Formats: sequence, structure tokens, C-alpha cells
Amino acid sequence: MAEGEKLIPINIEDQMKSAYIDYSMSVIVSRALPDVRDGLKPVHRRVLFGMHELGIKATGAYKKSARIVGEVLGKYHPHGDTSVYDSMVRMAQDWSVRYLMVDGQGNFGSVDGDSPAAMRYTEVRMQKISEEMLADIEKETVKFQLNFDDTLEEPTVLPTRIPNLLVNGASGIAVGMATNMAPHNLTEVINGTVAYIDNRDIEVEELMQHITAPDFPTGGIIYGYEGVKEAFETGRGRVVIRAKAAFEEVQGRDCIIVTEIPYQVNKAEMIKKTADLVNEKKLDGIANIRDESDRNGMRIVYVLKRDAIPNIVLNKLYKYTQLQTSFSVNNIALVNGRPEQLNLKQLIHYFVEHRHEVIVKRTEFELKKAEARAHILEGLIIASDNIDEVIAIIRGSNNADEAREKLMERFSLTEIQAKAIVEMRLRQLTGLEQDKLRSEYEEIMLAIADYKDILANEPRRYQIIKDELLLIKEKYGDERRSAIEYAGGDMQVEDMIPDTQVVITISNAGYLKRTNLDEYKVQNRGGRGQKGATTRDEDFLEHLFVGTNHQYMLFFTQKGKVFWMRVYEIPEGGKNTKGRAIQNIINIEQDDKVKAFLVTEDLKDEAYVNSHYVIMATKKGQVKKTSLEQYSRPRANGINAITIKEDDELLEAKLTTGDSQVMLALKSGKAIRFEEAKTRPMGRTASGVIGITLQDENDEVIGMVAVNDLNSDILVVSEKGYGKRSSLEDYRITNRGGKGVKTLNISEKTGSLVAIKNVDDKNDLMIINKSGLTIRMAVEDLRVMGRATQGVRLINIKEDDAIAAVARVVHEDENETQAESDSEIENGTDIENESNENQE
Repeated sequence: MAEGEKLIPINIEDQMKSAYIDYSMSVIVSRALPDVRDGLKPVHRRVLFGMHELGIKATGAYKKSARIVGEVLGKYHPHGDTSVYDSMVRMAQDWSVRYLMVDGQGNFGSVDGDSPAAMRYTEVRMQKISEEMLADIEKETVKFQLNFDDTLEEPTVLPTRIPNLLVNGASGIAVGMATNMAPHNLTEVINGTVAYIDNRDIEVEELMQHITAPDFPTGGIIYGYEGVKEAFETGRGRVVIRAKAAFEEVQGRDCIIVTEIPYQVNKAEMIKKTADLVNEKKLDGIANIRDESDRNGMRIVYVLKRDAIPNIVLNKLYKYTQLQTSFSVNNIALVNGRPEQLNLKQLIHYFVEHRHEVIVKRTEFELKKAEARAHILEGLIIASDNIDEVIAIIRGSNNADEAREKLMERFSLTEIQAKAIVEMRLRQLTGLEQDKLRSEYEEIMLAIADYKDILANEPRRYQIIKDELLLIKEKYGDERRSAIEYAGGDMQVEDMIPDTQVVITISNAGYLKRTNLDEYKVQNRGGRGQKGATTRDEDFLEHLFVGTNHQYMLFFTQKGKVFWMRVYEIPEGGKNTKGRAIQNIINIEQDDKVKAFLVTEDLKDEAYVNSHYVIMATKKGQVKKTSLEQYSRPRANGINAITIKEDDELLEAKLTTGDSQVMLALKSGKAIRFEEAKTRPMGRTASGVIGITLQDENDEVIGMVAVNDLNSDILVVSEKGYGKRSSLEDYRITNRGGKGVKTLNISEKTGSLVAIKNVDDKNDLMIINKSGLTIRMAVEDLRVMGRATQGVRLINIKEDDAIAAVARVVHEDENETQAESDSEIENGTDIENESNENQE
């Protein structure tokens, strides 16, 4: 250690804290955040001031960019030439700033993200609007500070006549905070500022009648107004921007033509990413994308496939690509050197306050200058009135100093006046020049009175601000570029998907798919009782629903959980495709199995969910009724629908309106009928109440029916092919929990009961054997018989075969549903139109 030096130990935490605070304050105040008054960060202010100092005006010649960068770098901004040049380039790009600050000549990049040419190739000069930002700077209107090496002075703020922070916005990342301010339309901002000057108590909502929304340089459509309103009122908000698109027919093909894209979107990158999505089959309906943009404007052409619906494709583009983006407004600016979050009114207030200060300082400067000139003129007028004596005094003096002193003494003049008289030219002695002096003096005295009036009269000062703003509006005001779609909002996925009718099918092995109903309509009617085609892995369709894309589907598993899905989320497949395993679509446990499916209307509709119930039955005879409202808030991992006791499992779930009748049937051939009202609604986690008492421990519930139509019949089928159609009235209403009444004489010949359905003459019955044979019969062919009979043989069963499943097909329309049903027979399927059953 050198002599005289000493070490001072410092706590590293304190040192880090103080060093980091210094650094962060430097970034906040001197780099990343704009000043609320002129809306500029230091680098932009220095670029404009540097050009002003070099005399590179809007009407002058262009100068090499490198010259300006060198000037700014060497005198005011020692942070690298890249930062200066990049900032200057941005001020010259018409897709980056709403009102250009720099007039560039040469390659300044493109909206496709191309880099600008090097600074040695490009040339710049000021824009006229930038001169308005520097107007009156020489009149001591703003404070100056020393530059980095204390050799020069630079302005701390510009005396701008433009509300630049609002019209051009700003973005910057500081330490621990960031700013992202949207650009606005100059005409609107000035109208709003004038309204504020007229009424300081104006509310943000009233200001929004003048300043309607941000106005982006690239145009586009502001979609939805909530985010805009929030940003104006609080200083934070999310503004959704969409591209401007139209439909055209080009060479016989439907096309989407995009002419404006959202702000800050790289066009080339957007097109590339869209093409990638098309190639990955995540976006369908697009055959080709062409960029036909030229010097006349932007034109991106999305050529559609022949079967594509333009509106749906456009909505998908909005959803999945940068044709729709959001701009997160965060209005943070420096107020008196401190960062603050500001709403619309505060931004206008600080700008008006700044303009007021500039006008006061400008008027004081001009008054001082006018008074100094008036003082000299008074002396000159005295001299011209006594010209002969003045000449005699000057001629009789040995030098200028002596002459000055004599004049001061003789005419009671100040030194400044005497100096002006001594330096007067001979031509000023002419009569004409003397008249000029007197008229100039009169004019200057009027000006002085005017300046004093301005300084004494606050309303007049605000009137000057207004007049100057209106002049700016006249010079530079223009039309809005960004349109506003007030009715827009957060786009829902359903906006992109037509609410068409679809058929949802679920196979015995748990494969699920949805198919457009049209695919079934075109099928020819098949015969009845044909051998079904051999199905993959001996699988067969077990359930079929007809619903619409926007409906909701609930999946109930044997462990008592419920999963939730929109119909359009079910994978689409052709009529003959297998579909996807349910396990791959919902997060179901490995050892769990989906047992019941419900298709419901809108689960966000309060009236609907509060007027519907879900009735569930388990194999051990428990029943439970719960309001549909309890299942209207789903989670990805499912929610508990019912608590299942040990050795039990969920068997059925039906949608009801609360006033239906419930029937449960047992394997042993007993059935019970009771009013749904006998079961009170319970919470999701309850395990329910006893619905039917089992005959023994080997007995189990094989099905549940919930009926509203008291004229419907009940069909029961046993595993050896015996069945019987009885009237619902044959089953008397009892209390739930009983042992039930006989529904079919169960014997070795009939086998155990396997199915219970509610049917009428409009239905067809489909019976599928374990061997895959499918039999279809009309219910009207089965006569109604008494409850205690053994029933009739529905189908002949081979010794080693048994009935696997029974399904009911409802065909309200002969051409539609019957065609759907018959076509399915050819594939050895078992179809159950649950949605119709639920609504009976």
C-alpha cells in the first residue's frame, strides 16, 4: 500500500445497496424514462438539440447521419454511437412513430425488420414538427445543465409546443420499472388539451370524448374498449389491436386481404410463423400466403382453400397469429425527476403546466429584451433632439470614454445609453431615421405594455397556449389511422367455430370423436339385423349424442369424478375413423373409467344451471341429486361429483329438471320407481342416499332411467335375449330405498337382467351381442305386456354368446336421425342418443 493511503473496511451489503441504487436511479432518470413535459428520453432530446445546434433545419439540406451522431456523441451523449443512431433511425420510421421527428433520406429499415443502412450512408434533417419542439429554446424558456465533461450546456427539457408524450408515446425498460405509452392522434390530443384548459375539473370520461383511443402509426383496429378506458383512467390497461382485413375474390378464389397490421408487429416474421402453423396443420383453410406490399402500401394475401369459410379462417388467424396482438399500456413518466404512473388527465395537466411555464419565461425574456431596447431608444431620441450639442460634446472630447462621461453628465443618461449615442452612425442623423426611432420606440412601449399584461393576466396566458395549440393542429393535425371497434372484446374461441350440429360417438373401448351431422345424412339406409363389419379390436360404438359445437359435455367416471369439455374441443373424425382415446383427452386416472356422459347447454347461463340437476346412481344402489350449478366451474384435473364408497362405482348420471321420476333396475330382476323430489339436492362431495336395497351381495344395479313423459314404456332385457315392454304405470311409485318390484321373471333360461330403457313407438332398439352381431328392431313391433310376465325372446342367442349392450335410437326426423342410425348398423355399432333421452 502506498504511503499516506489507508484501507477503510466497508460492509459489502451496504456498498452493493448504495451502488445499485445509484445505478438504478441513473437508468431511471437519465436513460429509460421520458420526461412528462416534452415526452423525450435524454438521447432523443440530445439528437434534436444537436441538430438544432448544427442548424440542420427542415428547410435546409440533408446532412450525413454520421455527422449528427458524432456531434451528439462528442458533446452530450457519451454512450456509444449505436444508441444514438438507433434512436435517430426510429424517429425517422413512419411505422415506429406516429409523427416523425426526423426526415430521413436513404435506407432506414422496413416494417419487415430489415436493418437500416450504416450511418455513413444515410442522411437526415429535422421535420417541421421537431422545430416546433425547439421553438423559443433560445429565449431562456428552459433550464440548461452542464454536459458530461462540464464544457457545454444542454437543455434539461425542450420547450415543446407539441404534446409529444401523448402523440408519439414512449417505451423503455428501467430498473424495477418500465414504461409503455401508446401514441395518439394529434388533432384529438389538442382538442382534449383545449377542453382541459377550458375546464380544469374535467373528468377523464369527458376527455375521452375528445381523445377516443390510441392511434397507432400502422393503423389497424382497436378491438374492444374496456382496456382503452382502463388505460385512460388509471394509466394501465391492455389495448387489443387487430389487423385490418377484407375479403376479396382473386382469380376465382376467396382471399383474405390484410392492408394494415398491429403496431410493433414484424410483417415478415408474422407471415413466416403463419406459414409454419399452416404446415403443422394447426391452421387449416389456407392454401397460400403472398406478400404483395409495395411502395403504395401494405397488402398481404391469404389465399383460401375452396371449402374454407373466410370468416372462420380470419377469426383463427386473429386467434393464433399476430394479426391480433395486445398493447399493454403502462404510463410511467418522470415528474420533477421522479417516476410516476399517470392517467390521461394528469398527462395533459403536466404538459399544460409546462407550456404555461415556457410562456411566462418567454414573455419575461422578451420583456427584458424590449425594455433594454426601449432604454437605448430613449437615449437615442434625446440625442437626436439635441443633435448639435451632442456632436459638439463628442468633437470636444479626447476619446470615446470622455465623450460618454460628458454625455451622461449633460443629459442624465446611463452608460448604456451614452455608449449607444457615441456609436451612432452619421446616417441616423437624417430626419427619416429620427422618425423611425420615434415610431420604433412607440411600438416597443406597446409591446412592453402587452408583455406586462400577459405576465399579470393568467387567463390570457392560457388563451395563448390554446391559440398556439390550435395553430399546431391546423398545421400538423390529421385523420385517425386506427379504427375503433367498440363492440369487440376478448375474443372467445367459439367466435371461430360455427355452432353446427355434430354427432359425438364413444366406443366401448373409450374412443371419442365428433363428426359433422352432414356425414350421416348422405348415407343410404341400411337393412336391419345385418352382421356388423368386424370392428377394430372387437370394439363397437356404445354411445351416440347429437349436439352442437358450442354445447358442453360432462364426463362422469366410475370413481365419482366429473370432467368438463366443450363439444368443439372433442377431436374431429370421419364417420369411419376410430377417434381418440378418452384418456388422451381428459386427465383421467389409469384405473378409472368414464361411465356416463351428459351434453348440456351453456354452463355460464345462471338460469339454466340453477334449474337443472344431475341424478347419479351407483352399482350398490346409492342415488344422489346435485344442482348442475355445482358442476359449472370445472378444473383440468376434474372435480369430485360424488364420494364413492368402497367396492362401489358410479354407474349412471342423467340430466333432469327436478320433477322427473327415477327407475333403478337390479341384475336380480327387481326395479323401483320413485319421485325425483324424494331425493333432496346435495353437495358435490356427498355420497348420496339409498335408492334401492340389493337382494344379496352379488346383486347390483344395472341401469337407471329418468323419465318425464308418464306415457312412455319401460323395456327390460336379459342377457340370454329375453325382453319385455311394460307400461310405466305397471311399476307403482314407492319410497326410495325399498327392495323394488319384479320386472322380469329371472331364471336360468333368461339370464340376469342387463338393461332397462324408457321407450315408445318412435324408437328403434339395437341389441349388440358380445360376438359383435347387431340386431335392430322397431319398438312398435313389441307389444306392451304385464309386469310379472317372463317376456318374449327378442333374439336367438348361441350358447356361448350373451347380450353385451342394448341401445335405443330416437329418430325424430326420418331423413336425419334414421339415416344416422341405419348407417351405423353396418359397422356393428350400438348407438344411444343420450341427449334426447335426457330431455324427455
